[in-house]
Amino acid sequence: MQSISTIGLDIAKSVFQVHGADAAGQVVLRRQLKRRHVLAFFEKLPSCLVGIEACASSHHWSRELQAMGHTVRLMPPAYVKPYVKRQKNDTTDADDREAVTRPNMRFVPTKTVEQQSCLMLHRARHLFIRQQTAVINSIRAYLAEFGIVAPVGRRGVEQLLEVVADTADRRLPEVARACLAALASQLRALKAQILEFDRRIIAWHRSNATSKRLDAIPGVGPALATALVASIADPVAFRSGRDFSAWVGLVPKQNSSGGKDKLGSISKQGDRYLRSLFTAGALAVIRYAKIHGTGHRPWLTGLLARRPTKIAAIALANKLARMAWAMMARNERYREPAALAA
Repeated sequence: MQSISTIGLDIAKSVFQVHGADAAGQVVLRRQLKRRHVLAFFEKLPSCLVGIEACASSHHWSRELQAMGHTVRLMPPAYVKPYVKRQKNDTTDADDREAVTRPNMRFVPTKTVEQQSCLMLHRARHLFIRQQTAVINSIRAYLAEFGIVAPVGRRGVEQLLEVVADTADRRLPEVARACLAALASQLRALKAQILEFDRRIIAWHRSNATSKRLDAIPGVGPALATALVASIADPVAFRSGRDFSAWVGLVPKQNSSGGKDKLGSISKQGDRYLRSLFTAGALAVIRYAKIHGTGHRPWLTGLLARRPTKIAAIALANKLARMAWAMMARNERYREPAALAA
């Protein structure tokens, strides 16, 4: 084991696959490990380079192995795929030591426990919102079967819940009322849980200096600011704001060849959650500008004159992403444009 310099580790729930190579790249170790034996195995090894695909629980194992003195590099699975020779199994997945040593390979910075906790807040809240939407749609559909409908929106849902709670309303059979009452109870519980998660996100936002600085950008609120801080372990890993925007999926998709540049719609690659928050923030800025006037934002005014609102929102979201990256990478505060400050 003293000759091992690079290890490819395929993580899983129970059975892990380890491939070790020496400094010349020759395979010197192939082994399966149970989960309980992984840390004990790496404790006996001298410090080496460990390559892991950035998937579920990879940040946990990265922190554990780094604490032992190993150098851990997390690689996006899409970038490791070309190095797999043939077939799909744990053995070939672990044989990615060649990928981890490539100079042009991109790596994923390891997130801290605090960042992962904040991301869990966002993911759980997003799950509850989807469940809330599903419950509301079910209530509307079931009541429509009995000819009971209401306008779209929060007030419409409240009207339907009043019908469910009114036992004097004979339009609903008792069995149907019991089912809808259970759904109404679940809806109230989901709303209470979402509000509690909102409070926790606000508290996390107020305790983080970077998140509070990002909140000053128009269109960036506590939700987006905390999601950015939690998702980006190392802003310097992106060479520029455009690279960060491309990672979020807000840049045009290219289909260029023969010296001819062909740009299409946005790529929609990368983090869908961040992209949706950036787009929502851009739409909020445009909505505010349309109400209060766009004279103080000449760039946005010219864009809205040439393009539809949704296309302008994507362009503005791209700009917001670049601004957020610059503030995070350079540790700067938001500075208002000269036209806006005037």
